Amino acid sequence: MGNLAGLAPILIMFVLFYFLLIRPQQKRQKNVKQMQSDLKKGDKIVTIGGLHGIIDSVDEGKIVIKCGDGSRLTYDRNAVREVVEASSDALAKS
Repeated sequence: MGNLAGLAPILIMFVLFYFLLIRPQQKRQKNVKQMQSDLKKGDKIVTIGGLHGIIDSVDEGKIVIKCGDGSRLTYDRNAVREVVEASSDALAKS
């Protein structure tokens, strides 16, 4: 019984660590993966480097972003940090 009382604080710390740090991080990662897989042409996005633009085309693992000056840049899907505004096509289907 003494061994169990000695392990209880360690077990409680592990459970707290899991629920306060690990689980929320897993949820955030899942949401980011979902957002990146749902990218569509016309979405206004921001990349992890801070580039603002509109998705011009979507490929398997890459996207082409149309910038304000008309140039088109190719990025990996993983480089998208957030969708600022969904395309009107995506809003119409919802």
